[in-house]
Amino acid sequence: MEKLIGKVNHFFNKISVAIIEITEDELNIGETIHVKGHTADFNQAITSMQVERVPVQKANKGDQVGIKMDAPVHDHDQVFKILPD
Repeated sequence: MEKLIGKVNHFFNKISVAIIEITEDELNIGETIHVKGHTADFNQAITSMQVERVPVQKANKGDQVGIKMDAPVHDHDQVFKILPD
């Protein structure tokens, strides 16, 4: 099961980092996200993230969080949190 928690606001292609706006809920290290967009559709475990270039364990609603991505994403791609069964 999944829950929509945010969207991609920007992607830095050279360093493969996405800026994701958390619009609902929160995101923690160790959780898994599903990125879905026009060309993106993949799951990724969250191993690290930053807010304002400072490493954080948790991102809350309203945060803009930087996450190193396993694959390219695009602006406005949707970000879902995979919920435990």
